[in-house]
Amino acid sequence: MPDLPQLLLFIVAGWLLNLTPGPDVLYIVSNALRGGARAGMVAALGIFAGCFVHVAIATVGLGALLAASALAFTVVKFIGAAYLLWMGVRLLRAAKPDWSPDAAPAEPDMGRVFRRGFLTNALNPKVALFFLAFLPQFIAPDAGNKTLAFLALGILFSVNALPVTLGYAWAAAWAARRVHLVQRAMLWLDRAAGLLFIGFGLKLAFTDHPAP
Repeated sequence: MPDLPQLLLFIVAGWLLNLTPGPDVLYIVSNALRGGARAGMVAALGIFAGCFVHVAIATVGLGALLAASALAFTVVKFIGAAYLLWMGVRLLRAAKPDWSPDAAPAEPDMGRVFRRGFLTNALNPKVALFFLAFLPQFIAPDAGNKTLAFLALGILFSVNALPVTLGYAWAAAWAARRVHLVQRAMLWLDRAAGLLFIGFGLKLAFTDHPAP
């Protein structure tokens, strides 16, 4: 494990990286705006669970396979891209929400929200490659058990991200409750989110395999 200054640097770097908007943040915010803080937090927990898939993959060496094998990377890449494109099309086709005072708020299916959050993260091979590129920088070359250190840092990074993603969920839900224009604009937000998901999917589909 790194010493205390390195560990603090790792934590701060993790926060900064997780504050950067991407498919995960977009998924959390869109669910919080539509279904409230609970839906956003469940989405964040789904993303959180998906991170552990990448931690496990990278720890046992399959992440290295993705980095070394163009075929493996391409297969996982297109699965992830297809899922992001499907999410984008769903958002583009979302029905206009009814914000009239008499309309009862729709209760989202929390199991589905969690599962889709999990898949949004777990099916993105770039996350596994990120772990492989980022975590080793904080493992000393003379570390006795590099596998254990990698696992510990991967878990720490995932746990460290949870306050950020939950914060996004709470902030989006707070805005939706208090800003009437945000509620009225939900249809357009869904459309914008759909286009962004399609953009993320296309970007992932055309990502070249990193050079060894």
